[in-house]
Amino acid sequence: MEKRLFLLGIFCFLIPFSFIWAKENRPNVILVFCDDLGYADIGPFGSKTHATPVLDQMAKEGMCLTDFYSTCPVCTPSRASLMTGCYPRRVNMHVDEKNLCVLFPAARKGLNPNEITIAEILKKEGYRTMCIGKWHLGDHPDFMPTNQGFDSYFGIPYSNDMNRKQVPLPLVRDLTVIRDSIQRDDTITEQYTKEAVKFIKDSSDEPFFLYLPHTAVHLPLVPGKKFKNSSKAGAYGDWVQEIDWSMGELLKAVKSEGIDGNTLILFTSDNGSAREKQGSNLPLRGRKGRTDEGGMRVPCVVRWPGKIPPGTKSNLITSTLDLLPTFTAISGGKMPNDRTIDGVNIWPILSGKEKSNVRDVFFYYQMDQLQAVRSGNWKLFVEMESKKRNWGKPEGRKELALYNLAEDIHEDKNVAADNPKVVKSLQNLANEARKDLGDLGIQGKGQRKAGWVEKASPRILNRNE
Repeated sequence: MEKRLFLLGIFCFLIPFSFIWAKENRPNVILVFCDDLGYADIGPFGSKTHATPVLDQMAKEGMCLTDFYSTCPVCTPSRASLMTGCYPRRVNMHVDEKNLCVLFPAARKGLNPNEITIAEILKKEGYRTMCIGKWHLGDHPDFMPTNQGFDSYFGIPYSNDMNRKQVPLPLVRDLTVIRDSIQRDDTITEQYTKEAVKFIKDSSDEPFFLYLPHTAVHLPLVPGKKFKNSSKAGAYGDWVQEIDWSMGELLKAVKSEGIDGNTLILFTSDNGSAREKQGSNLPLRGRKGRTDEGGMRVPCVVRWPGKIPPGTKSNLITSTLDLLPTFTAISGGKMPNDRTIDGVNIWPILSGKEKSNVRDVFFYYQMDQLQAVRSGNWKLFVEMESKKRNWGKPEGRKELALYNLAEDIHEDKNVAADNPKVVKSLQNLANEARKDLGDLGIQGKGQRKAGWVEKASPRILNRNE
């Protein structure tokens, strides 16, 4: 009998912790993804012009990831990575059908439905799933959220500056346009927030995944009336403060439903700020559309009472790539075994148990061009005949440059000449990326096909209904 109990104990020890945890009490997941919010646009990351008391408190109760990266400095590719755990080039979402850097209304290209999203993995584990906000991964029905693992959708399929004569800026529920155009509608954040709160309350008796990609603070700037002139930084700051209010409403909802202790909330941005006069990426160099740190390193605050140590920071390399494997792990789900996923499970970092990098390397792509690679504290800009910046505009020849980000976060001092071994090591990593993911004029062996339709089917209001 004692031998049986001993063997049973060994067996139970060998069962993955995530499995036991998930089956007994699968955590809710709320993922808030801002648009063009800069590194220092919120209090926990140094803002002195935007009042963000809710996010300040969230940081005190959770963890700030100071070296958290989007995979691209513009909208569509970064969102493709977030959903799939893959670099944009791997899923061929690094450019649109016309070789532009983001998708436009009535695009024939979109996120391939054969890709596996966070929502699809969690849905298999019994989660209710909803996307509220900016999708920007294709507006054909094949590419919309309801065909990518989400039970329901409410929002704008693309950026709020994409109002067109042929396709006005629509507000969509699932696949149906409910308002023809909401261009410059200053109630959009409030509408998203109300939908999110309702979803939380309706789903509190079962595990849920809420993905809230805000329209804010992408141009044009449309903060709500209650928040106009509330900040020290004009309409931009007003909208940042409205985002903070929205976070407060989400927290109130999970607390009122008694699920606060079983809900992971992660707040971040799709890329750096494009508005250097009002937004701030300091102390980082650069902005949206660039592979300097300010274009791709973004603020990230994660909170889960009792699971994530409060008031902590981590400077380990983490990325939006890592959210799919991490959410899979904490839900007890299974990672796809029929394809490459570039992300890694960072729960050991979030739980405070891991103090060293679980990611060996991170690649900085701008559209189809590999521009830099980071390993540890070292970041190497590879030599480029013509460096691409936002929208693929050429910047001229760029020499090889090496930076120690721990000592030189603003990327001012090129130390390549003093560290030839480091340069060689990072060049070798870059060459491996070229083989796998591709580069200018190079097809990567590990690239998969994007979604494609011969005839576009944009979301347009049906006035006959």
